[in-house]
Amino acid sequence: MRKLFLSTAAACCLALVASGANKKNVKHQNPFMAPYATQYGIPPFDKITIADYLPALKAGIEQHNEEISAIVAQRSRADFDNTVLALDNSGELFNKVAYVYYALCESDNTPEMQKLSEQIAPMLTAHNDEIYMNEGLFQRIKAVHDNAQKLGLTKVQLRLTDKYYKRFVRNGALLSEAQKDTLKDINKRQAALELSFTNNVMHEIANNVILVDDKARLSGLSQQTIDDAAALAAKRGEQGKWAFTASGATRLAVLTSADDRALRQQMYETYTNTASRGNEWDNSKNINEIILLRQQKARLLGFETFADYALDPVMAKTVGNAEKLLYQIFNPAVAKVKEEVADMQAYADAHGGNFKIAPWDYYYYAEKVKKEKFNFSEDEVRPYFELNSVIKNGVFYCANKLYGLTFTELKKAPKYNPEVTVYDVKDASGKHLAVFMTDYFPRATKAQGAWMSELNSEYNYEGKSERPIVYNVASFTPATKSMPSLLTIDEVQTAFHEFGHALQGMLTQAQFRGLAGTNVDRDIVEMHSQINEHWALLPEVLKNYARHYKTGEVIPQTLVDKVIETSKFNQGFMMTELVGAALLDIEWHKLNWCTGIDVRGFERSVARRIGMPDEVQFRYRSPYFKHIFDNDQYSCGYYTYLWSQVLEADAWEVFKKMGPMNPEAAARYRKIFLESGDTEDAMTQFKSFTGTDPDATPLLRNHGLVE
Repeated sequence: MRKLFLSTAAACCLALVASGANKKNVKHQNPFMAPYATQYGIPPFDKITIADYLPALKAGIEQHNEEISAIVAQRSRADFDNTVLALDNSGELFNKVAYVYYALCESDNTPEMQKLSEQIAPMLTAHNDEIYMNEGLFQRIKAVHDNAQKLGLTKVQLRLTDKYYKRFVRNGALLSEAQKDTLKDINKRQAALELSFTNNVMHEIANNVILVDDKARLSGLSQQTIDDAAALAAKRGEQGKWAFTASGATRLAVLTSADDRALRQQMYETYTNTASRGNEWDNSKNINEIILLRQQKARLLGFETFADYALDPVMAKTVGNAEKLLYQIFNPAVAKVKEEVADMQAYADAHGGNFKIAPWDYYYYAEKVKKEKFNFSEDEVRPYFELNSVIKNGVFYCANKLYGLTFTELKKAPKYNPEVTVYDVKDASGKHLAVFMTDYFPRATKAQGAWMSELNSEYNYEGKSERPIVYNVASFTPATKSMPSLLTIDEVQTAFHEFGHALQGMLTQAQFRGLAGTNVDRDIVEMHSQINEHWALLPEVLKNYARHYKTGEVIPQTLVDKVIETSKFNQGFMMTELVGAALLDIEWHKLNWCTGIDVRGFERSVARRIGMPDEVQFRYRSPYFKHIFDNDQYSCGYYTYLWSQVLEADAWEVFKKMGPMNPEAAARYRKIFLESGDTEDAMTQFKSFTGTDPDATPLLRNHGLVE
């Protein structure tokens, strides 16, 4: 996904934040085993070594188990404080290690870390099972849940109790002991397969390189893209040539700008064949086994399919509801694609193209048509989108105007990579609110996409408080020797998007960890990131951050008008590939007891059944569709990006009426959503802010799919 939000529920790959070899005769102290002696409790990345994780995690699991045993062994009647709150606050050391592990797992995935992950992943899965299948603990949680009224629980206490009760049930608490053993085995096997899936994707992206030895084939590419390719080739011992990986920024640069059609096709096929080449990194077997295990899990827990299981606890509730919304968007998007393809085909025909528009032509000819229709090319605006200005004068500017936040760089703060920047975030009164970290450039060991997560949990109860450490990760176009990092419009919107997640993490004021920040239903979590994208293209905001990297000139109004005018261009394609991927995800998880599936054949059958245009493919093919196959967070949940878009489009109507920079509207949004987390039902929050039920019309209108 273009925007990826990582959950700490998934067992993923570990990244090294090692300090190197210990000095001779100096005994190394495991940093996890003592309070962090750092400002705001930032993990001391410079002191953490690869050898620290395993012993600290084992100690954390042991300590956590002792805490759970103490909760269960109490003779006093179960109540909120001694059971639910005690569970919510347990596992301090375990979480301390796990947060760093999960936070960095896709940022520096070295072979050493992959090997270590093979040990850690099953440990985490087993520990989760031991907690949520603990009969004694469940009975105490159930007692509080069933006697909530008698115990006089507050609304928020009841919500946390209910959340834990449902989590236990969904993790097998009501199963027999034999069934629990079966589920544990399923979870263990699934975790190993998901880890393998992730590693295969990362290996394929990093190691499948397109090598070009004829400079003429580089026609159309920017000098920055050419310089990056030359540097990569030289690094690989191919001086005088140009090397391209299928990583996000490089892939889009080639598909959008390369005049050489064969090069575009080569790039497209290199990417779309990721982890499906029939070699040791092929994910077809992993997919088949993961799907079968999820089917088994769903049946064991009383559901017909995994899709039914996945949608039961969220806003959509049923597969039918999710599909209904998706087709409301998909059908007008496909109709728009036909118009877009006709325009591109006409342009290609008029300029000597003796071929039918193919998927690898879409970005290229869309850019040509846009330039012809609007006299506009993205290359015109990129010099105005210098990364530092986008962040400080765009993203941070909006956060200050809307919420009163200020950002001060902590230059001496520990970092897990030199490219990370750390900020002290203060509220309007000057009080410390959060730590914010950014990690924006691609690395060979960093996963694709962009995401937000945290390094600790916010807590605010009975005078005790802990503020969050939040981070954004992306793989934006890097700087070269000749110019700084200049972003595409899509990258600019991604920066605003991920910061929308960060705001929910930073501004949270929920009492309990389990309800704080982004711990909300997955079909609303993307709402806050997606609505934040709207500010990126506001004229007032654009003029503040969009300055030419050489001259400092503010972006001309004519270009601003073109950026806004073209924001709805090519939306048929964008929405079709997105909705198509969401429908593919659902179709995988509607399967019931299927084995030996031909992955590519299954994808083709889904494409035919839903009416996917030939010129547009799913945003992700299954073998690298990490959202749905590297953990359960977004499995049968990719549709939530569209569900959230409907919600945010409706919410944006409120800002449009009151004024996009209106402090009153921002204060209401902050209080109802960003501060409260999951302390109230998501639909209740939504209606409280908008005054209406969700309606897809504003979304369709925003994307130019209806008048």
